[in-house]
Amino acid sequence: MSFLEKLESQILIADGAIGTLLYSYGTDCCFEELNLSQPEQIQNIHKAYIDAGADLIQTNTYAANYLKLQRYGLEESVKEINGAAVRNAKLAAQKNAYVLGTIGGNRGIKPDSISLDELKRSFREQLYCLLLEGVDGLLLETFYDLEELETILTIARKETELPIIAQVSLQEPGFLQNRTPVNDALKRLEGIGADVVGLNCRLGPHHMLLAFEQIELPKHAYLSAYPNASLPAYTDGKFHYEGDADYFRKSAQSFRNEGVRLLGGCCGTTPAHIQAFATELKNSVPITEKIIKIKPKKIIVEPLAVKREYAPLQDIVKERPSVIVELDPPRKLDTRKFFEGAKALKEAGIDSITLADNSLATVRISNESLGYLVKSELGMRPLIHISCRDRNIIGLQSHLMGLHTLGMNDVLAITGDPARVGDFPGASSVYDVSSFELIQMIKKLNEGLSFSGKDLGQKTDFSIAAAFNPNVRSLEKAVKRLEKKIHFGADYFISQPVFSEEKLIEVYEHTKHLDAPIYIGLMPLLNSKNAEFLHNEVPGIKIADSIRERMVKLTDNPLQATREGIAITKSLIDAALDLFNGIYLITPFLRYELTAELALYAKQRASERRGNIYA
Repeated sequence: MSFLEKLESQILIADGAIGTLLYSYGTDCCFEELNLSQPEQIQNIHKAYIDAGADLIQTNTYAANYLKLQRYGLEESVKEINGAAVRNAKLAAQKNAYVLGTIGGNRGIKPDSISLDELKRSFREQLYCLLLEGVDGLLLETFYDLEELETILTIARKETELPIIAQVSLQEPGFLQNRTPVNDALKRLEGIGADVVGLNCRLGPHHMLLAFEQIELPKHAYLSAYPNASLPAYTDGKFHYEGDADYFRKSAQSFRNEGVRLLGGCCGTTPAHIQAFATELKNSVPITEKIIKIKPKKIIVEPLAVKREYAPLQDIVKERPSVIVELDPPRKLDTRKFFEGAKALKEAGIDSITLADNSLATVRISNESLGYLVKSELGMRPLIHISCRDRNIIGLQSHLMGLHTLGMNDVLAITGDPARVGDFPGASSVYDVSSFELIQMIKKLNEGLSFSGKDLGQKTDFSIAAAFNPNVRSLEKAVKRLEKKIHFGADYFISQPVFSEEKLIEVYEHTKHLDAPIYIGLMPLLNSKNAEFLHNEVPGIKIADSIRERMVKLTDNPLQATREGIAITKSLIDAALDLFNGIYLITPFLRYELTAELALYAKQRASERRGNIYA
């Protein structure tokens, strides 16, 4: 009799975490490789769960696919690892438990991190390895991304008639990260062919039961639940769980009352937790009817009746020439020169002052604090750069919510220079997300949703700029990145500085088909050393040989060299205004008098051009 047939009339108990036990033993390597190097240890874990009362055990193959094994250089060992895992489970189970071939999700909370084609190839390889070894069923678990799970479930259902368990993981009770109601998601999985549908990981018993309150009994499938032991704690450099096994025992009947027929454990659970479930529910009769508690649908609140102080920059630059200027936050706490510069730039009539986010990984005053002061005290529009380097997904969202609260709606999403190039080369670069995903995150906030899909109760109103580096070997590839950023939600672009008219023309020809406008970056050179440093050491900047030669000739005349740098930039402004409406001036070393002069020049030249057009 298959376990699916048994589920018709009784509740079955599944096993708990394997990785948690291995981690607690001090294992600090690829858990799945231990199927080969330490088979007895894996078999003993399986036996411990069977002795605790588990009717079903899962193979130690959660991450035994090509995509995850390549992190350890084991991508060529998929067949060997999966084969050994099934044999270990069978040796432990004998005839006392069913063996489920386990396949885990890959995408996590970043659904665009891996293409569907890659997922399909990796999944098929692992699936065939498990099926060849003769498992009793498949367990597809810990899928945050519904598209990924639906894709591989479709493949699995075509390849085998074995029972399939499909489980999603939730960031919050009731909804998947794409805001699909969990009840709808499980119905979809049942429609594709899953025999058992349910939840695992992320949530402990309390929150998982809240989610099950919104889940109807399936028409043909059965419900499963594999809760975590608790929220993880972090002590002395190690994660650990403190969930009490007796707490699991007390929650067992509640899971039964929600219609769960297959009950196991996920992160932090041990044989003691499974024994607690088994003590209460093993061989119990499942419920066949359930009343769903209807909860009022959440309504996303629109922003309060506070209008934007400024039109979005992407709208302005589509209508008329626009000048924005970058003025770096200072490295020291004295802000007098910074605000002198900001006032001078305001008098020059710029549309926005842009504030970098610890550029070149050097420690500076927070651009958020300076942006707020620029806005509140000077009445200027701040454009806040946001780097992926210094904040994780939590910090980025908190930072963005803070900007919204302070009324700063203009942001530039960038990946950010790695920490090793700056003041603290030993510091960590976070990079939880790339600039693409950061843009996507901001776009979600504009819909009133967090990155994980939680309702924020209010929509933000961010205008999203994205970075563009035209100083690359293949401009075609760079433009493809722009198109991808537009797809993710970018409204307009700000480029790295350009130092030749030829490059301006080349950029125009390659980008004129784009709907999103471009602020073309220009930066006055101070002297030959400045030019050589930028050209040779700063990522994303290249200066034409002819320009560098002009600066070399003025090495002994610093003032004349700076005036030459200004003259070069003015000629580039003339050329740029024939092609682009947006001018982005970058202030070197807080020399704001230079960019103020250039901003006035750019506005004057733009006005003359507009006059000629209407003359």
